Amino acid sequence: MSPVLGIDLGGTRLRAAWSSQPGDAPRALGEEPAPRSAGDLGARVAAYARQLPQPPTAIGLTIPGLVDGTVCRWVPNLPYLDGVDLANLLKPVFADPPTQHGHVVAGNDAQLALLAEAADGAASGTRDAILVAVGTGIGSAVLSQGRIARGAHGGACSFGWACADLSDPGDERLGWLERNASGTALDAAGATLDPPRDGAGLIAAARAGDAAALRALEPAVAALGATLAGAVALLDPEVVLLAGGVAAATDVLEPLLREQLAPRLPRHLRAVPVRAGAHGPRAGIAGALIAAHRGPTWWELHR
Repeated sequence: MSPVLGIDLGGTRLRAAWSSQPGDAPRALGEEPAPRSAGDLGARVAAYARQLPQPPTAIGLTIPGLVDGTVCRWVPNLPYLDGVDLANLLKPVFADPPTQHGHVVAGNDAQLALLAEAADGAASGTRDAILVAVGTGIGSAVLSQGRIARGAHGGACSFGWACADLSDPGDERLGWLERNASGTALDAAGATLDPPRDGAGLIAAARAGDAAALRALEPAVAALGATLAGAVALLDPEVVLLAGGVAAATDVLEPLLREQLAPRLPRHLRAVPVRAGAHGPRAGIAGALIAAHRGPTWWELHR
């Protein structure tokens, strides 16, 4: 089969890989800082495409923001993409104009990470799952009855904007959960320790049983637990996956989160597994390639 190209575009980094058929492991092409303009993105994708044995038949992209079809609606860390139609931007990459055999598919990074986990990762074999990716911000996605939930405009299940504090006045660019439980919030919590630590250091100290670190971690875990309890009650998933930078801290967070979930859930939902995603930091690129192979309805896992 002809190759497809996968692009994992984050707020600060870009990864590229390719594969020739569904199920193949991604073949890495490179990693570099995120592009500085839409034109720069198009040029870099074209450069990666030239490394393939022949022009790609499809391109899959993860976008760190809201994507409606192939149109970027809101990408907070890469605002130059707002309003850009990726299919038009990347037309020159294909040997022929995009058709059903030469197309661009794009999705939110958390949605495509969950696609990878559901296809052959920690959510494989499930029809209902939740993924929460905690890094600099918070990304999230839901698999519901075999489909990645997208909503009317591609922005469904944005848990970073969930709020469990009625006194919170809101924020123009960051949701309540992002402000209270993201990697940035963990860095701020670690900075209160003596000596100060970043988020990774805070987790390491908590793993070692440091009482001060565990206390500093409590507000973020409480916020994340309250949000997940509401999501689990609403969606009844078979599994909750932790992804992003926090996935490596699942051993520390899972028992703490379970303490938050249990009193907020009915008995039949309290045993929902909470585990780390299997693809780790490669989930996005794996999902981009799967989406490229599957085509414009990539979110339908079980048809």
